[in-house]
Amino acid sequence: MDTLEFHLSFNAPLDKVWDAWTTANGITAWLPMEATIEARVGGAFELFFAAPDREHMCTKGCVFTLVEPKKRLAFTWRGPDQFLEFMNDPEPRTFGRVEFYGDNGKTRMVFEHEGWGEGDAWDEAREWHRMAWEKAFGNLKVYVETGKRQQ
Repeated sequence: MDTLEFHLSFNAPLDKVWDAWTTANGITAWLPMEATIEARVGGAFELFFAAPDREHMCTKGCVFTLVEPKKRLAFTWRGPDQFLEFMNDPEPRTFGRVEFYGDNGKTRMVFEHEGWGEGDAWDEAREWHRMAWEKAFGNLKVYVETGKRQQ
């Protein structure tokens, strides 16, 4: 199945965009309600979208698989509960990769979400994630450019 790929540009310094992915305070400004983030290979990349519930609608158990400071990172990914049976069990089946390019106080970012399976259920999950990432990246842009957090 095709990779989901997004190319974004921000009027924000690389440090700000990097921190928005690699710190709990940064990522909760634009993506989940709560997070456990340990930006090192094998460190937690756990996002909790229905906090304080830390068992459902989350990426519990996901980890960073690559961390090259201010250049790129990758992580395992768990889909939402409606895709649990085929996306998450027994292990996360998809993963994200982000590349960062800073220049004169601006940042370009390339995001890829890979590992999709075949069939109607996978097609639905991929489309759900495409729409969710588009919304999330809108929140990210607002946060890194203005400092305003998602509501």
